Amino acid sequence: MSTHATRRNLVDATAESFKPPVFRPRRSRWDDILAAGRRLLDLQAGSAWRDLRGVLATASGDVLDVGCGAQVFRPLLPRNARYRGIDRADARDRFGYAIPDTEYYEGDDWPVAPSSVDLVLCTEVLEHVEAPAPFVDKLFTCLRPGGRLVLTVPFAARWHFVPYDYWRYTPSSLDRLLREAGFREIRVTARGNPVTVACYKAMALCLIPLGDPAGHPARRLLGLALLPVLGLLGLIGTLSLRGDWGEDCLGYTVTARRSD
Repeated sequence: MSTHATRRNLVDATAESFKPPVFRPRRSRWDDILAAGRRLLDLQAGSAWRDLRGVLATASGDVLDVGCGAQVFRPLLPRNARYRGIDRADARDRFGYAIPDTEYYEGDDWPVAPSSVDLVLCTEVLEHVEAPAPFVDKLFTCLRPGGRLVLTVPFAARWHFVPYDYWRYTPSSLDRLLREAGFREIRVTARGNPVTVACYKAMALCLIPLGDPAGHPARRLLGLALLPVLGLLGLIGTLSLRGDWGEDCLGYTVTARRSD
């Protein structure tokens, strides 16, 4: 019988049982094809791409991507936008990213001057920040007056990059966090709905048999047999992103502005 006393103490966890491959930086047309396939099977990534494709279409001036990882959303920016990606120096050890044209910094000192950026992009990062309030203050400080913040966070997402995954935010907490930093014109929208979340969770179950390369052959065969189901769930989940209803979702897309 499973009880609180007999289950694993997750405080002791140092890694997750299944870690999906890290995103690849865009270097060729083949990378575009792989990324498009991943967005079909990774509804978190697909939903964020769908939202940011529209939000970033009007970006201009100096764009700062904070916690940029593999610079996944850089291709969505117009050509006249001046892109700059920064990340922590320990991003490779923690998250597996080491991109040549990313600026890596130590500690909490960003190599960015105050009031020097027109748009700050920060995608799927805030949940990995131990102290979010000072971090959001820095997002505000580096923006010029009138500058925009574009932010995404997960909600119905598994514990990932263990142990460096600390928070799940609600629209209420995001609004409070941003307002206390000085942001205005805050808009928080849901990525997906209960149908999307159900597909996302069912897809995760389908991937379990394929997650262990050294697993039992019967388990591997089961995983292969579930591939058509996986594809169907991905299609349904992607189509469900058109619906805006319910209080459960994959995550949130947030825009805000530093007042003039």
